[in-house]
Amino acid sequence: MPAPRHPDVDLAPARPLTEPAGLPGAPTAEPAPRQWRIPRRWALLTALLLVVGVGVGVVLGTPLGAKIGLGGAAEIAPPPAPVAVNPAMRGVGTEAPAPSRQGLSAALAGVAANPVLGTLTGSVVDPATGATLWERNPTVPLAPASTGKLLTAAAALLAMDHQTRFTTKVVAGPEPGSVVLVGGGDPTLSSLPDDRESVYPGAAHLDDLVRQVKAATGGQARKVYVDLSRFRGDTLAPGWDPGDVNGGSVAPIVPVMMDGARLDPSESEGKRNGNPAQQVAAELARGLGADPSSVALGNAPPGARLLGQVQSAPITDLVDNFLTISDNVLAEATARELARTMGGEASFAGGSKAVLDTLRQTGFDLTGVRMVDGSGLSTEDLVPAKLLSSLLTVAAGSGSDPRTAKLRPLLGGLPVAGGSGTLATRYQTAPAAAGKGWVRAKTGTLSGVNTLAGTVVDDEGRLLVFALMSNNGAQSNDAVRAALDAVAATLRGCGCH
Repeated sequence: MPAPRHPDVDLAPARPLTEPAGLPGAPTAEPAPRQWRIPRRWALLTALLLVVGVGVGVVLGTPLGAKIGLGGAAEIAPPPAPVAVNPAMRGVGTEAPAPSRQGLSAALAGVAANPVLGTLTGSVVDPATGATLWERNPTVPLAPASTGKLLTAAAALLAMDHQTRFTTKVVAGPEPGSVVLVGGGDPTLSSLPDDRESVYPGAAHLDDLVRQVKAATGGQARKVYVDLSRFRGDTLAPGWDPGDVNGGSVAPIVPVMMDGARLDPSESEGKRNGNPAQQVAAELARGLGADPSSVALGNAPPGARLLGQVQSAPITDLVDNFLTISDNVLAEATARELARTMGGEASFAGGSKAVLDTLRQTGFDLTGVRMVDGSGLSTEDLVPAKLLSSLLTVAAGSGSDPRTAKLRPLLGGLPVAGGSGTLATRYQTAPAAAGKGWVRAKTGTLSGVNTLAGTVVDDEGRLLVFALMSNNGAQSNDAVRAALDAVAATLRGCGCH
């Protein structure tokens, strides 16, 4: 409500200096003696000068007057000593006291016993020391849902150069006037103009590719082929629901697509195109002035002339992105490119094998693990909580482990509680609200499956790693997620010595 206004000041009209004369019936009066009147503006100026003069007089008689040279010799005070600034960055979790096993067990006893969690497994670790502070059946494999992406992300960071990019090319086709769009494993190619970002920051743009091809062909392209030979096998994994394509969770996995096959490139969730290769090839044809309806499958001729190419963001950014928004398509493409890097087949089976082989060869215990895809979307996947916490413990470690430097980017992609990605709308109400901004975790959700794995800084400044897995049957996913969030928030509020 606006502040009340002050009442207007009632200004009465000024009285004349003399009574009006010459009106009929007015008495005759002697003229008043003439008075000298100082104009108002001069009176104000005179008063102001008097005030200033008094002020100057006061200054002249003070030490200040002397210091500024008005009443004696100038005295200039020496400048203060410079302030020493020693900027430094200090990681959390290395100096603050760690919770005790007994204290943490007591703090979690109530929230971890919530019956809505069903079958709950979990692990809490101090990454500074590697000590396990709390656990519940941590080696029992359960469906991981999208926390399975942590396996793919970790394997890619361990085995691939962190500057690896996925390349989409156009080469000369088999007959004059034809071109071939060659899939290079990048699902992030953007359909948006160059000055707009899709859900994949830093993605290459189809407009750029079109410009390159037009320049190379003189605008003479009349037919577009699309080469999908880079990937092998089925385009949908075992344990996937085909309805998830329309539901927006996934698309058929092919080596060339646009915006992850989204119909709306600015929405992370929403319907996907059931034929993503056709979608992008038709759009390329339209940009080149060719007939979009004439697009056909066809492999690039050996040694074909390169007409244009664009590249994705580096693999570290791609991992960051598919963890934050839990993008199944990008995770699957990454698993297949990892398989190619390791000399394997770029298929669901080949990608899963490459992920597990990499983790096993770098010292992680894969007892009980089964992955048939790279995203965790399959209901056939099984992972124990101990593996999830082990991956994060190495990533968040002090640096003495040689794997830590490669896995550190894993932490950057974890959504922030109440702030980003798949945790943006969670941790809004008590008791979970205590973890808002302090919990960072990868989420996982399928029907009857809810998981959460990440890091939290407790209220004494100690960094902890946790993995929580709930397979809960018919319970409401919303209720189970809230219960898992309450467990993670309890870690935040626990000094627990």
